[in-house]
Amino acid sequence: MHYRTLGHSGLKLSVIGLGSWLTFGNTVDRDTTRKCVLRGWEQGINFIDTANVYARGAAEETLGPILKELHREALVLATKVYFPMGDTVNERGLSRKHIHDQLHHSLRRLQVDYIDLYQCHRYDPSTSIEETCEMMNDLVRRGDILYWGTSEWNADQIISAVNLCRARGWAVPISNQPQYSALWRRIEDRVLPACEAYGLGNVVWSPLAMGILTGKYTDAQHPPAGTRAASANAEMMEEYFTQPVLDAVARVKPLAQKAGLSMSQLALTWCLRQPAVTSTIVGATKPEHVDDNVKAGDAHVDPEIFAEMDRILEPVAPKEPYIS
Repeated sequence: MHYRTLGHSGLKLSVIGLGSWLTFGNTVDRDTTRKCVLRGWEQGINFIDTANVYARGAAEETLGPILKELHREALVLATKVYFPMGDTVNERGLSRKHIHDQLHHSLRRLQVDYIDLYQCHRYDPSTSIEETCEMMNDLVRRGDILYWGTSEWNADQIISAVNLCRARGWAVPISNQPQYSALWRRIEDRVLPACEAYGLGNVVWSPLAMGILTGKYTDAQHPPAGTRAASANAEMMEEYFTQPVLDAVARVKPLAQKAGLSMSQLALTWCLRQPAVTSTIVGATKPEHVDDNVKAGDAHVDPEIFAEMDRILEPVAPKEPYIS
């Protein structure tokens, strides 16, 4: 396993991180969750990412007892705040109150004293950026969190936050968590360059394009039973899940074989070719998924393979406008 420094900080993350969206506390039982986490830990994963909203707190609650089995000083634990966690007007967003309340709920559920990386899950246009940034600074100064970051903020929002924090002498965000894969490249034009220029590392989610880049799908009309494309979460894959995309992914398989990697490993190393990417966050429903993914942590791939992969996949990647 290789490790990279997160942005301008001194914090080092495994290039493969373990996520919990749609899995832990949801579709994966507690015993399997424990096996996945411990398997990743044994193989060098030191970065675990979750969020208060994942399974409405159940992801954090499931992870809590398992984290006690890990060496806390070696663990980089990340969670997030923004999305509604109740029905009232103040149980959402990035106000001082909502951040305060949700941090304490996350600490309780995760059974820890502090969060290593606390992330603003989306930008909140209804709260001033000054209020959000000052609150994050306060949490850092109190030791409730060590670092803070953003998730799915565009380039202008990231730059504004960094400049404000620098001007006020506040703790500056060190990370961004955007969606990124060989089939979702919308952050390349502005977000990744802004992060490099302003000192943020990216911990990217859905690097396997919600499973499509594993190569397990071949027929857009008949996804295999038990897969995400055949579940209630299939609507999140609509932009990807077309026959032209699946056909293009099938043409990438010989490249993975040439590199001596699985399709998943090739997709992860493709993301890690970017210097602005610190870690790729992967999900797992069984320990074997962890075994496969961690092997990308020390893989080396001929750049020409990536170039050919781009020639195949870029034409079928979603092209809708994106405010980056």
